[in-house]
Amino acid sequence: MTHTLMTLPFDENALEPYISSETMQYHHGKHHAGYVNKLNTLIKDTEFAEMELDEIIKKSSGGIFNNASQVYNHNFYFKGMSSKKSTPSKTLVEAIERDFASMEKFKDLFLQAAANLFGSGWVWLSINKEEKLIIESRSNADNPILDDHIPLLTCDVWEHAYYIDYRNARAEYLEKWWELVNWDFVSENFVNPHYLVFPCDDYSGACEFKEEK
Repeated sequence: MTHTLMTLPFDENALEPYISSETMQYHHGKHHAGYVNKLNTLIKDTEFAEMELDEIIKKSSGGIFNNASQVYNHNFYFKGMSSKKSTPSKTLVEAIERDFASMEKFKDLFLQAAANLFGSGWVWLSINKEEKLIIESRSNADNPILDDHIPLLTCDVWEHAYYIDYRNARAEYLEKWWELVNWDFVSENFVNPHYLVFPCDDYSGACEFKEEK
């Protein structure tokens, strides 16, 4: 199996002025593509050659794990953003209010976790084994699915995600990123947790989420 670089679900300049087309060219076209290419090289003629991405992540270590997980994480990050304004579903809002008191409190906690994560990594909104929403700070290529958590949303806090546009002002990047969150994608992940990897693989643009009445 050859893993391929995902097509962005938006035009390269669609997230401007919050995230520039130059950042997207490097982030998606260089970094993300680099992880895909390296993964294909590393798994050739190994036991991982025909595995799906999530299976590789759960069974590998070292360079294969790092590149597989970074492909997964970047896929999730890019699908979790949109230039189209969206809002969380009623069901998701109710769960957030149950586990974080309010949407505003959740935002504060999530962005604080992202601002305070030392070095490079990812911050996730996930469902844990107790079916509670949690915020997870994970270093480098670490991934919630290793603990059988269900990821709903992620923010990339590796410097290559924001340095061109914001230099070392990570907190400013995070506030702008929040404006781009694709809540349709997050809401779909929440109501269909059996979709471990991306319920909207075939969508073009924003995930078209319609909550059941």
